[in-house]
Amino acid sequence: MNYKSTRDSSISVTSAQAISRGISADGGLFVPASMPWLSYNDIKTLADLDYVSRAANILGRFLTDFTSNEILDCVSKAYTREKFETESIAPLYMMDPSTYMLELWHGPTCAFKDMALQLLPHLLGHSVEKCGEDKTVVILVATSGDTGKAALEGFKDVTGTKIIVFYPKQGVSPMQRLQMATQQGDNVGVFSIEGNFDAAQSGVKETFANKEINETLGKNGMMFSSANSINWGRLVPQIVYYISAYADLLKNDKVSCGEFINVVVPTGNFGNILAAYYAKKMGIPIGKLICASNANNVLTEFLRTGYYDRVRPFYTTISPSMDILISSNLERLIYDLSGCDDEKIRGYMDSLAKEGTYEVDDSIKNTLGEYFWAGCCDDEGTMQTIKDIYERNSYVSDPHTAVALNVLKQYRDKTSDTSKTIIASTASPFKFAGDVLYAIKGERNNDEAQMLEELAKLAITHPPKQISNLFNLPVRFEASCEKDKMKDVILNSLGI
Repeated sequence: MNYKSTRDSSISVTSAQAISRGISADGGLFVPASMPWLSYNDIKTLADLDYVSRAANILGRFLTDFTSNEILDCVSKAYTREKFETESIAPLYMMDPSTYMLELWHGPTCAFKDMALQLLPHLLGHSVEKCGEDKTVVILVATSGDTGKAALEGFKDVTGTKIIVFYPKQGVSPMQRLQMATQQGDNVGVFSIEGNFDAAQSGVKETFANKEINETLGKNGMMFSSANSINWGRLVPQIVYYISAYADLLKNDKVSCGEFINVVVPTGNFGNILAAYYAKKMGIPIGKLICASNANNVLTEFLRTGYYDRVRPFYTTISPSMDILISSNLERLIYDLSGCDDEKIRGYMDSLAKEGTYEVDDSIKNTLGEYFWAGCCDDEGTMQTIKDIYERNSYVSDPHTAVALNVLKQYRDKTSDTSKTIIASTASPFKFAGDVLYAIKGERNNDEAQMLEELAKLAITHPPKQISNLFNLPVRFEASCEKDKMKDVILNSLGI
């Protein structure tokens, strides 16, 4: 299995090279040259395995330059009971006989990003070694909330690495900010940025492409890599949990093998739903991929019309991890739907960079409508959904998952499709205790610790220790910078 760049199909690299580099030198994203296929017998076999074994089986089909022992070593270190509070790692919770919550937030930072970012450091370590590199790997991350903390936790004190995270100063929840500001580890750095997530993300991308900075790093025994979902090593573990979820339905006699299901994903950068698309391409019987957006509904418009327009108002919402107007992973989808037409992709991405817009051709538009359905939900609808789901199902949902629940209702109301559906539940409600409590009870206070306890009573559980313990940690990172100063901040942080 080799990997191509979305902007130059002639490029061919191994999975280790794709993971260690993070992004292609031409600015494109690495994608598999072909997609492995799972037969019904393969799916039945996976149903009898635990999560670690399923992950090893699936990753082995993509990372063919890794030995089976190397892959098993990576997944065994990533998915442990010490790190994840549930033995099943990514459990399914049945809301009703046709609706299942795929809870992806039982890891060390209480967000779905843990599913990939507990694994990526191990994959990256093997990849760098395979590529014969002896440089310190510098991980640059732009985050809209959850990726930053998950990456920091995954890479903290990992030998041969340093990690620097940028987040929008006014664009994360108080709990997300506290998680990053109190991060432990000797190899970590955290900075807020004046601007939104797109400013942070474009700054990181520009840094990756800056020849002068890369040469400076090289002279100092360092090299850049990425922990955002532009890195294939971040994306491929996400394919695993959709396949695992279907295997769980099959194992528990909730579906028959081959029975089609729908999948709903709340997403901003498109990586999480792209992983479900890849699972579908591998043979998992997924009918409709339902993309749920908040008020920043650039993806909703694109999937409905084929027209992408980031030149629009930006909204800071109660579902901050989705406050994104430039969805990087969409490039991978369009490349696939275009028949791997790199020239076409270069044109679209050039137009996006220069004009802020692009429009795909009719063939791609038609295919988008075949595979995807898209809807959006503003903060008012999100809050009402949190309240409704609690009153109807006694289920406490975070704001991102609530967006997905709201859009699923829209989809079912408009299509009358009652197929069994998996909802990707992406974060613990305790990360957004203030907004969740306000939605359910109409009350709000400024004491984060007290709000955790109040929410725990409603959820009939205990607050996750990894969140409640934050209040006992010292704040280490409070620095802020402008986007045009990111280069200096990075070099200073590295001691260069």
